[in-house]
Amino acid sequence: MLECVHWVLYLSVLVAFAACNAPPVPLDDIIIEKTFEPEQCVRAVKVGDYVRYHYIGTFPDGKKFDSSYDRSSSYNVFVGKKQLIEGMDKALVGMCVNERRLVKIPPQLAYGKQGYGDIIPPDSILHFDVLLLDVWNLEDGVKINTYHAPATCLRKVEVSDYVRYHYNGTLLDGTLFDSSHTRMRTYDTYVGIGWLIAGMDQGLLGMCVGERRIVTMPPSLGYGENGDGSDIPGQASLVFDVVLLDLHNPRDGITVTNQQLPESCPRKTVAGDFVRYHYNGSLLDGTFFDSSYSRNRTYDTYVGHGYVIAGMDEGLIGVCVGERRTITIPPHLAYGEEGTGSKIPGSAVLVFDVHIIDFHNPSDSTKTTVTFKPEQCDKQTKKGDFIKYHYNASLMDGTSIDSTHNYGKTYNIVLGANQVVPGMEDGLMDMCVGEKRHLVIPPHLGYGERGVTDEVPGSAVLIFDIELVDLEEGLPEGYMFIWNNDVSPDLFGEMDKDSNKQVEASEFTDYIMRQVNEGKGRLAPGFDPYRIIDNMFSNQDRNGDGVITEAEFKLKADEPAAHDEL
Repeated sequence: MLECVHWVLYLSVLVAFAACNAPPVPLDDIIIEKTFEPEQCVRAVKVGDYVRYHYIGTFPDGKKFDSSYDRSSSYNVFVGKKQLIEGMDKALVGMCVNERRLVKIPPQLAYGKQGYGDIIPPDSILHFDVLLLDVWNLEDGVKINTYHAPATCLRKVEVSDYVRYHYNGTLLDGTLFDSSHTRMRTYDTYVGIGWLIAGMDQGLLGMCVGERRIVTMPPSLGYGENGDGSDIPGQASLVFDVVLLDLHNPRDGITVTNQQLPESCPRKTVAGDFVRYHYNGSLLDGTFFDSSYSRNRTYDTYVGHGYVIAGMDEGLIGVCVGERRTITIPPHLAYGEEGTGSKIPGSAVLVFDVHIIDFHNPSDSTKTTVTFKPEQCDKQTKKGDFIKYHYNASLMDGTSIDSTHNYGKTYNIVLGANQVVPGMEDGLMDMCVGEKRHLVIPPHLGYGERGVTDEVPGSAVLIFDIELVDLEEGLPEGYMFIWNNDVSPDLFGEMDKDSNKQVEASEFTDYIMRQVNEGKGRLAPGFDPYRIIDNMFSNQDRNGDGVITEAEFKLKADEPAAHDEL
């Protein structure tokens, strides 16, 4: 038994020795080992495709005979058209971009018995480590894949439109060659008129603002055989990940949408009107750049006279108080190619959501509408009358300002004495007790450009609903005191109680107040009586010595001009 064991071991050693020294078993066909497969394979190589790939060529013993990496250039060729050794032609079919294969090619599918010069001996088996970078076909056109579409699309890109977009540009294997994002600036250009490579000209057509798409193009529609510098090799397919931010046409005018009209609109704006409005301003992709609301103050301006950008000048014509509208303005009617600062880029379309608060014209007067008039009207208000009235005050948008009803008492003034704004003076004239009116007062007859701090905005139109409650007739213009009866012929003597030929202030005041109390005379209503009497005394005291002499004393009729005196 022991001899048999030795014999078996001896035979095993002989077999092992023969195997180590035997010539390689010839290959009947290529052998492919996939050393890396990408997660996705959008397209696999077919016969007739053009490919770009890197490779390292070695013999079975590992000795390198060639490498595209050493030349820093991919190998570019059509597949299946006998531009390669037969084994490589077969090995590339079915490969995906970024796939890596180890290919073993027998001599009959490589350089055969002839070999290749001093580089590849006859009957050599060749090993190739292949990485596929690119694949395309002469029949390829632009391929578009929209992976995000906005909810609404009012308009799509057409030939001759001007667009602003961001992009990442890569080769088919994912190598980044350019990006607008890294420059933090959009790419701005006309579409369809040759300002772009042909593939991008086609790839942008039909896009909506906010849309995102992948645009893939063969080199014939990109940078062709020569590529572009060191970043884009020749015969490279290009992939652009694009988001469209803006779109307009040089022929565009403004667009008005989302109009919300008030129930009534007695008047619409015309050129020359002064308008107060609120707005939110954004770019076409929704990027916010400004708002009057954030400043808690309306934007106030004349319209139609170039005080605002041309598109807004046009968009604010023909609006009603209370109207809301969206005004879309192309750049040539806004801030043009330069934009403004960091908020509005050059060539940007602007979108303004506008709410009209009020407007007026510098030529406007107070608009008075009688809402109630009593049947009996014996007296009407005039300058100098002392009147009492109630009012509710508001802005044009309905914002309440003030109301006498909140205080439980009337507002009392002397008409024509500049105790209220001019527009109110106008609106209270020729009014009957019990009458009600609706007044619209433009700011130049109200509180002007400054308004009233925390109450009335600057340049605001005012609305007053008024009711006249009482009326005390005033004195003739120029008079602060009148006699109800004939004037005493010894007026000075009646004032001079102590008969010292001069009237002191106390004597003068006592006498006038007695005449008023007894109904013989009347002071102008609505003023402090003692201030009126003091003024009358000062006018009679010609030399200002504190007393009135008989020589100084004169009646109103004797005066050359109107004074607040007898």
